[in-house]
Amino acid sequence: MTPLDHRLCTAPMMDWSDRHCRYFFRQLSRHAVVYTEMVTTGALVHGDVERHLRFDAAEHPVALQLGGSDATDLAHCARLGEQYGYDEINLNCGCPSERVQHGAFGACLMAEPQLVADCVKAMRDATSLPVTVKHRLGIDSIEAYEFVQEFVATVAAAGCETFFVHARNAVLKGLSPKDNREIPPLKYDYVVRLKRDFPRLRIIVNGGIDTLDAIEPHLSQLDGVMLGRVAYHDPYVLAQAEMRLFGTALRPRSAIVDDMFAYANDQVKNGTPLRAIVRHMLGLYHGQPNARVWRRMLSDASMLAANRPGLLLDAREATENGAPVLAAVA
Repeated sequence: MTPLDHRLCTAPMMDWSDRHCRYFFRQLSRHAVVYTEMVTTGALVHGDVERHLRFDAAEHPVALQLGGSDATDLAHCARLGEQYGYDEINLNCGCPSERVQHGAFGACLMAEPQLVADCVKAMRDATSLPVTVKHRLGIDSIEAYEFVQEFVATVAAAGCETFFVHARNAVLKGLSPKDNREIPPLKYDYVVRLKRDFPRLRIIVNGGIDTLDAIEPHLSQLDGVMLGRVAYHDPYVLAQAEMRLFGTALRPRSAIVDDMFAYANDQVKNGTPLRAIVRHMLGLYHGQPNARVWRRMLSDASMLAANRPGLLLDAREATENGAPVLAAVA
């Protein structure tokens, strides 16, 4: 199968990158590969598969990120991902949360590269989809480049050709997931060394890329960038990156609101609360005049209680044209 174009990707973000968020991201960028939040093998083996795996066809290209360390379970879940129509299966070897550690997966798997290799092989044998891995540079006080070099070499030998590298260590004890995204120092030079040592592999960098102008310098040395919090808090960066990287016309925010209004209409008719959709859109007017009005209207409990998709159009009118509703939420 032809590998995806990973020049621009959105990160798997727990509690954020659900199907509504990914649909919104797709309105901003036609080419970005969007990733699900991590879905544990236990949730699919024992839980509601439809709830966890359903997505809108408009989300393509879309990748399913799995969390787990049992090769048999991961192979089963990879098959499910293929059956549901995902374009790629990604294995999480980077999440540092204690909840994930108790399940013996996430970043702690970096200490067991052969186990990760066995899991990758089992998934590759179970599906025709590309199987990729997202990981850190090291864990706790292990700072040597050779640690991540050995990890990548071992997993690549099992057939993995694409690695998403969060350019920080994961501190498994003493730091929260939020702190783990900010406190361990970024070491982009390690990521570049991986590409030099493994030129046939696709190496995508993640971590600390928080402006539009930070993207292209990475692409001069690596195969792609994965955007996390900046894509969520300032999502129009995705539209701007789409224009720069793929030559696509820049979509105005108003057109994106129109598309999301149509989507919300369909979703609300099928029982989805409007709040579940618009909570991902609060940053659309980030840095623009009246952005505060947009945020407040889309997070106002009384307005959301009506479950009326037209709130999106009202909020746009108030934000872009200073409609009278502006005074009510100022």
